[in-house]
Amino acid sequence: MKDWRSQSHVKWDCKYHVVIVPKYRRRKFYGSLRGEIGKILRDLCRQKDMDLVKGNALPDHVHLLLSAPPKYSIANTVGFSKGKSAIRINRDLEKVKGNLYGRAFWSRGYCVSTVGLDEAMIREYIQNQEKHERDQERGLFDID
Repeated sequence: MKDWRSQSHVKWDCKYHVVIVPKYRRRKFYGSLRGEIGKILRDLCRQKDMDLVKGNALPDHVHLLLSAPPKYSIANTVGFSKGKSAIRINRDLEKVKGNLYGRAFWSRGYCVSTVGLDEAMIREYIQNQEKHERDQERGLFDID
């Protein structure tokens, strides 16, 4: 069974595979910059109670496995991560002084897919839910 997380009125396990790309696919991830960008993304995730489960910076794009609470949409999550990380990358790593207006690091788009329960398992669960409820009403249920 999965490790479900909790908030006041919800149990959740929401994971997303996100791919983000630097503007013009600049190969900025060589050397120590890759590790620093990872630290920045981890810090930003902690600020929003998200987990960066796994990350990998390739030469021209970044793969992230994010666990985000359902109170945040994935668009909000990726927007926050890209926006705030761009500011910190420009300020801290690229040593840009003064106004950061108009300074972009990430391209506009992103790719996302959900990582969840197995689809076949969900189909079976939905199909057998009525039978399961009838069995529970009759007192026929499994004891683990």
